[in-house]
Amino acid sequence: MKYLFLFLIFPGFLFSACMGLLAGWVDRKVTARVQWRAGPPWYQNFFDVIKLLFYKETVIPANISKIIFLGMPLLSLAAAALISTIILVINGSPSTGFIGDLIVVIYLLMIPAISLMLGGFASANPLASLGASREMKLMLSYELPFIIAILVPVIKSGYAIKLGDIITHQSVSAHTIGSLSGVLSFIVVLLCVQAKLGFAPFDMPEAETEIMAGPYIEYSGKALGIFKLAKAVLLFILPVLMITLYFGGIVLNAEAFVRNVFQFLFILVILVVIKNTNPRVRIDQAVGFFWGPVTALAIISVALAHFGY
Repeated sequence: MKYLFLFLIFPGFLFSACMGLLAGWVDRKVTARVQWRAGPPWYQNFFDVIKLLFYKETVIPANISKIIFLGMPLLSLAAAALISTIILVINGSPSTGFIGDLIVVIYLLMIPAISLMLGGFASANPLASLGASREMKLMLSYELPFIIAILVPVIKSGYAIKLGDIITHQSVSAHTIGSLSGVLSFIVVLLCVQAKLGFAPFDMPEAETEIMAGPYIEYSGKALGIFKLAKAVLLFILPVLMITLYFGGIVLNAEAFVRNVFQFLFILVILVVIKNTNPRVRIDQAVGFFWGPVTALAIISVALAHFGY
């Protein structure tokens, strides 16, 4: 019962979804200000998701695999909620982590993208299949530098692959971001998170002006609402993961918590500003970018970390 509460209520699905929807409001508000608009009220994202979940019809295309088509949104949300539960529970009590929990989190972070691909392919829509194909190429491009860059906080904490050990090491030593290798690694992870969230300039899988939302094109009602919730959870938990790896984690005293909130907003606003000041790139340009300069920067950061910089 305890674990069910952690997964479903706090700090898992319900808490992370609410925080993610609020983070989505920050995204929309900053976007509006960049474009000299007022932006929506804070509760707009909640209303949008509630409308999809309870008031909109779920239309299922004919002659498709309903299990895959309807199961992928649930799989995506379950993975996102599990990631959130692991990261936040360990932040609250670093000793509760398990060996290799960082590796588990990295694997789980791939599931939402894989779910989106399979859902797009299962919908039997050519535009959805094109978007899913782009999502697959994009994931293959950013996962390499993402994993390499995460080795920096691992090396800095004495080659620990437990999130709790990484948090504990930063509490008694310098934060990972306080070194040259940490800064370079942070930049790489930030760019990869931009792609994981599907934000411009790496939003080519959806590309609403080109392929009308790509893998999402056949989704509606509850299924689309669940996908939106999964993306909201990721929008919340990915910056929290970066705080965990580079800023010493979430600390539950008043002063440190306020600092954590500013760190979260700092990361989120950077992501939103990048999204609103860069045009969409082609998929081949994104692959070349991640496999070229971004991977090179990740390797340099690991080498610097190895030599103590």
